[in-house]
Amino acid sequence: MSFEKLGLVSSILTAIDELGYKKPTPVQTKVIPVALEGRDVMATAQTGTGKTAAYALPILQLLGKKEQKSTTKKAIRALILAPTRELAMQVGKSVEAYGKDMDLTSGMICGGVKLTPQVKKLEKGLDILVATPGRLIEHITAGTANLSKVEILVFDEADRILDMGFWAEVESILALLPKKHQTMLFSVGLTKSVKRLSEISMKKPLKIEINNNGDLAKKVTQTIYVCDKEKKTALLSFMIGSQNWHQVLVFTKTKISADEVGEYLEASGLQTLVLHGDKTHSQRTKALKDFKAGSIRVLVATDIASRGLDIEDLPHVINYELPGEAEDYVHRIGRTGRAGKEGVAISLVCKEEKSVLKDIEKILKYTLKVEFYPGYETSEWIKKEASKNTIKGRIERSKEKKSLSPNSILGMRKKKANDRNAERKATEKKRKDKKGKK
Repeated sequence: MSFEKLGLVSSILTAIDELGYKKPTPVQTKVIPVALEGRDVMATAQTGTGKTAAYALPILQLLGKKEQKSTTKKAIRALILAPTRELAMQVGKSVEAYGKDMDLTSGMICGGVKLTPQVKKLEKGLDILVATPGRLIEHITAGTANLSKVEILVFDEADRILDMGFWAEVESILALLPKKHQTMLFSVGLTKSVKRLSEISMKKPLKIEINNNGDLAKKVTQTIYVCDKEKKTALLSFMIGSQNWHQVLVFTKTKISADEVGEYLEASGLQTLVLHGDKTHSQRTKALKDFKAGSIRVLVATDIASRGLDIEDLPHVINYELPGEAEDYVHRIGRTGRAGKEGVAISLVCKEEKSVLKDIEKILKYTLKVEFYPGYETSEWIKKEASKNTIKGRIERSKEKKSLSPNSILGMRKKKANDRNAERKATEKKRKDKKGKK
């Protein structure tokens, strides 16, 4: 299948060809033709599967067919909602790149930056608006954003939007849209809240499922290194330094942990920057820019960067701490091995995180490989627990279980050996007793 066969116009084909897009991904192959028909689409797909182009390319083509009159102020005709400013920025740049040869304008608004530049952008008029829900509501309240002409609505990472507590904002936005409009919803999984959102925002959507968590990142090597909590920072620093890794994304559970880990790595001689919600927009933008450019070696981030961070050929992702929600593990390791490329995802797991690890394996539907880093071996208790997850551990337990069964081959052999030993001991006892009597 080629992009030409999906029914895209020449201006879009030229743009994506210049971007290096040669063959559509599965989500693009299934979504684009349906979206071009104007149908509602509800798609589940993992991160790194090309979903941005799956909805952005049809939007550009559909809006391009009926461009607004040059004499009238442009109204927002397509609205793309994203959960975080990082993802909104990424989507905004992609839309701009895809539509560079079209007479359509696009823009992005998000929180954490000044309102005035965004107001000016909205006043000039936009065909396509990428926005985070909270900031969009601010503009609507201020009267600087009008959604009465929206023809296409997209929920990108719908599960994350709802998980972040934007239900009220989403309902308010839906109430302001025209009754007749096309809706496309993209989510990693079909949670109850996502299903509810689809029920109130869509009309007979075509459901498309690409992958599931069990098929996640087939080219990503996932390894669990079990270690004591207090050894994690030293192990992380040694691992990056000794292996000479030059681009590593490290995830922590909290902002405090991110700052502490960042300070330790920087003190160890590793160029490091930290990314979390307390950083200003300019600090976050600079951190991402420097990391992508390779001018810093390590980026330490909270889950704010687990979605919307698109780095081509990112080789290593390390979970310094497992996430609070098992589902976020999927998004974290999805930063590497994107679009079928190879990557490495490592997690440092301590005793306190054992239950989260089990929840992650339930989602993945397979057992993760467990190892111990030389020189950083953990306590015997954790080692014993971790060994249960290895193939060797399962084989050993299987042997032990079989050996207990009197009907098994091992059981029969053990019984014969015990009988021979008992017979030998009895013969030896008789010999000694006879010798003693003499």
